[in-house]
Amino acid sequence: MHGEFKVPGGKLVVVDLDVVDEKIVDFRLAGDFFLEPDDALEAINAAVNGMSSDSDASSIASAVRQALPEGATLLGFTPEAVAVAVRRSLARATGWRDYDWSIVHSKAVSPAMHLALDEVLTNEVGEGRRQPTLRIWEWDESAVVIGSFQSLKNEVDPDGAAKYGFDVVRRISGGGAMLMEKGAVITYSLYVPAELVQGMTFADSYAYLDEWVILALRSLGIEASYQPLNDITSPSGKIGGAAQKRFGNGGVLHHVTMSYDMDGEKMVQILRIGREKLSDKGITSAEKRVDPLRRQTGLTRAEIIERMKETFSGLYGARPGEIADEEYEKASDLVATKFSKDTWIARVP
Repeated sequence: MHGEFKVPGGKLVVVDLDVVDEKIVDFRLAGDFFLEPDDALEAINAAVNGMSSDSDASSIASAVRQALPEGATLLGFTPEAVAVAVRRSLARATGWRDYDWSIVHSKAVSPAMHLALDEVLTNEVGEGRRQPTLRIWEWDESAVVIGSFQSLKNEVDPDGAAKYGFDVVRRISGGGAMLMEKGAVITYSLYVPAELVQGMTFADSYAYLDEWVILALRSLGIEASYQPLNDITSPSGKIGGAAQKRFGNGGVLHHVTMSYDMDGEKMVQILRIGREKLSDKGITSAEKRVDPLRRQTGLTRAEIIERMKETFSGLYGARPGEIADEEYEKASDLVATKFSKDTWIARVP
């Protein structure tokens, strides 16, 4: 069995092993990481050999850590990364290059339609009718998108939303509310098969699925990094946040919203970010929490998106794709029956 795990911001960890009588045998660790002293490699191999093939990631990582010689130095990887690679090998996980990827960057649609497309396209990938896809959102309306489990009245000020013309919609993934002003954010969705993140914890999968965008941002001179559980950040503040939903049919939805520009005063009038902070001090604090891409790069939103697409295509061989008419039709039905309905939007009042 063979497993690989590219450590986000680090090195590639590769494992090969066999399983005999439910035990790991002939375990071999390799990769482009740095490890001192040399005999630490054999210590790691010996620690994993003989472990039960049912061992969870924490048990494997603990065994690796305990086996390391005193003073050992691991650069570009960790015992947890070895454990992820082992679990992926046992689960026969796939890699990015095992798939033919599609990039969809199509016409602007309403916020509710975007959320419906997320559900439809994830289902299509899970059912095997669509290849794994990166989709860049475009829209000409502004909206507050709240998480699946958030309380509507606790998150959104209806007067502020109405004042600035923001619709309120609810997505199918968890996480916090996002203020999505037209032209002021960059949002993308990944629709992937569960095999791509097999053997990873949710925390591991978040960083793994967004490593490509970290590389794209760094190529523009942004000191971007991933901050667990689900934030893309820089030394000056948060850039964006991710959310995920896993479907029973094997499809995985992973979507991210990054701030391109922002209006801190508008944000605190629409979102209930601590009503006691509606002073100038509170507005300044809200602005400091976010570090928009426009301020960091001076580039247009379109230029940043093009670099993202170029990076993704270069890494994974993705090609331009489209949303089929029947997929739009399914999404339109979901808008009418679910995403525009108060029973969904206010399902947590």
